Amino acid sequence: MGLFSALRTPSVHADEVADLLARGGTMLDVRESAEWNAGHAPHAVHVPLGRLADAPRRLKEGAPVVVVCRSGNRSRGATSRLRQMGYEAYNLKGGMRAWARDGGRLVDRRNRPGAVV
Repeated sequence: MGLFSALRTPSVHADEVADLLARGGTMLDVRESAEWNAGHAPHAVHVPLGRLADAPRRLKEGAPVVVVCRSGNRSRGATSRLRQMGYEAYNLKGGMRAWARDGGRLVDRRNRPGAVV
C-alpha cells in the first residue's frame, strides 16, 4: 500500500449504505441547518460540521458511521476526524446529491418530500 492509499479516507457509495445501517450504523449528516431542513435522509442524525465534537453523543459506540454532506467534500474531513476519534467512519461518495440520484429518500423538516440544496 502506497502512502497515498494509506491516507485516503474510506468511502462508500449510496447503494452500500443500507448494509452499514443494517449493522447498527448511523448516517451522520454534517450539513448546515438550512440544508438539513430542505432535505435529508429520514433516518439520518444531524450534527453540523462546526459541532462535530458533539457527534459522539449521537453515535453508537462500535457501530459504523456513514458521514454525508451535499457533495462529499465536507464529510470527507469529518470522516477523517471521526476515524481519529476511533469510529469506523465512511464518507458517502458524492454526498446527498448521489444519495438522491440513486433513489435515496429525502424529507424536509416537516417530513414532506425534500430536496438537496
